[in-house]
Amino acid sequence: MGFLLSKTMDANLKKQQEFMLHNSRLQLERQMMMQNQMRERQMAMQIAWSREFIKYFGTFFAVAATGLTVGALKRKKPALLAPILPLGFIFVYQMDNAYGTLIHRIRGEAECIMVSENDRLDLPRGTPTFDSIEKARRAKSSLASFLERD
Repeated sequence: MGFLLSKTMDANLKKQQEFMLHNSRLQLERQMMMQNQMRERQMAMQIAWSREFIKYFGTFFAVAATGLTVGALKRKKPALLAPILPLGFIFVYQMDNAYGTLIHRIRGEAECIMVSENDRLDLPRGTPTFDSIEKARRAKSSLASFLERD
């Protein structure tokens, strides 16, 4: 009888472990999905910000370029056209960021770095472990409790 009870308990324990493993996988998948959705939303906000910025900067660039060109022609000073060059570079960069392929080129470069220059991605003192985080938490909590005593 004890053997049958033990066998049933072992089967229940195995089912419970499988259930817990399944639940932890589901939780991990949900966390990964949530993190990816948050990343996508942040990127969409960044692109939207770039597109909004380009409207204002584009207007400024057009007014400045027109004014500088008219001023250079009236005063016959071609040096007044000099600010158009750096402003043009900024305008083109922002256009590429808002509507072009800049993000694709950045992503491609990031993938190359991850493959060929992986050593540049190492964190100082290595990847945090549970023990290192727990040690820092304990040190902070013991410091807080020590400061509260005074």
